Amino acid sequence: MPKIIEILRLKYDSKLSHQKIAQAVGLSKGAIGKYVSIASAVGINSWPLPDGTDESALERRLFPSTSQSPSRYIEPDWFVVHQELKHKGVTLLRLWAEHEERVGERAHRYTQFSQRYRAWKLRQKRSMRQHHRAGEKIFIDHCGPTVPVIDRRTGEFRQAQIFVAVLGASSYTFAEATWTQGLEDWIGSNTRMLEFFGGVPELLIPDNLRSASTKACRYEPVVNETYLEFARHYATAVLPTRPRKPQDKAKAESGVLLVERWILAALRHHEFFSLYELNQAIAKLLISLNERPFQRRAESRLELFTKLDKPALKSLPKNAYEYAIWRHAKVAPDYHVQFDGCYFSVPHSLVGKKVDLRITGTVVEVLSHSHRVASHQRDKAKRFHTLTEHMPSSHRRHAEWSPARFVNWAENIGVATTQIVQHLLQNRPHPEQGYRSCLSMSKQYGKPRVEAACVRALAAGSLTAASVRSILKQGLDQIPVEEPEQQQELPLHENVRGAESFH
Repeated sequence: MPKIIEILRLKYDSKLSHQKIAQAVGLSKGAIGKYVSIASAVGINSWPLPDGTDESALERRLFPSTSQSPSRYIEPDWFVVHQELKHKGVTLLRLWAEHEERVGERAHRYTQFSQRYRAWKLRQKRSMRQHHRAGEKIFIDHCGPTVPVIDRRTGEFRQAQIFVAVLGASSYTFAEATWTQGLEDWIGSNTRMLEFFGGVPELLIPDNLRSASTKACRYEPVVNETYLEFARHYATAVLPTRPRKPQDKAKAESGVLLVERWILAALRHHEFFSLYELNQAIAKLLISLNERPFQRRAESRLELFTKLDKPALKSLPKNAYEYAIWRHAKVAPDYHVQFDGCYFSVPHSLVGKKVDLRITGTVVEVLSHSHRVASHQRDKAKRFHTLTEHMPSSHRRHAEWSPARFVNWAENIGVATTQIVQHLLQNRPHPEQGYRSCLSMSKQYGKPRVEAACVRALAAGSLTAASVRSILKQGLDQIPVEEPEQQQELPLHENVRGAESFH
């Protein structure tokens, strides 16, 4: 009745066409015409409705009771009705209209139709009373019990966690074993879960474990950044359950219970020596679990999955998600950020600003306002990862310096300059300490004067940049260097004695 009232309002108050009304309320154009005709036949052809006309009164006026016996009414298959409601856009009113088209006057009125359907639902299992559209949700949780795995070398036991996921409409189930419930194992299990289902739902409904949400909240839970990026990659959304509200994840609770009863219980006497062996055993039992018919019904989870969820799931992306962790960092004055004991450069204009780090097994990406500004290969053996384009121009020039470059520069000036430059580079703990000394010799003077100053410095035995600068400043390089006087040999004489006479 609410839909019929809405049809009348849109018809007589908003003056919409039957086609637009059909689009607005989700019914066929023929159904709209039928309800308008019924209302017009009983004198309802204006808005608002007559005073005192509520839903019950309008229903009695539009659909007066007849003298037909209730036994003449045809009951629909309520299970089929329930399954059809899981399809997106399908409503109870639409299904009633279709049922009425098939059986005509032998169909119940809409009110009776809906009441009988709700009464049928109340008689079903609790899980059946939940309404999940096909392809809408996957419920995710971990089993409470763990499975021991034996280390062949030491004989020690390690407990494996059991990951469980259940599709809402069909209850089609996925399960696997992982070592932990940590973020990396969690993302890996979610990736394999979507590959197992062969598609992506509209929503992922995880429990409030730390790997899924960093802050559990009844109204606004904070989803883990890596899991959020995972959801963006697969074009889906994450909606963690409310804390201490098991009814939010009844499908997951039911799926966990089934896995514990039909898989873990069946494996309780088996010994496993690797996670691979355990997952192989789980996969075999999972097939039989999904192919087993529901109680009191002929369909299995696999059959419902093939009919309902599989066609409604969105396609998987071309590439699977690559696991990555996120960190926040502040750019240091040397335009580097730190992670795991290594330093990675970013554009120098970001000094002092906060950036995000996305770290995979092989790459460190730096993002500023969601835009990637730097990317480095991970190499723990290399402490500093610096890209030239991230440096200021002055630093960039310094980074391009090398001892060979300075020697080539000196050779273009002259032999004396080459000797002093080699001396400056070789007589320091590190060649880099001599770079600035070499550069300081030629700031204001041409090559000929620098070479002349180096000649004078060599003659004076002062092989320092300070000596060369002083010679250039005082103009001594322009004064010819005096040749050293040759020592005269003493003539031979009997009074001239050698060194041996002075012992």
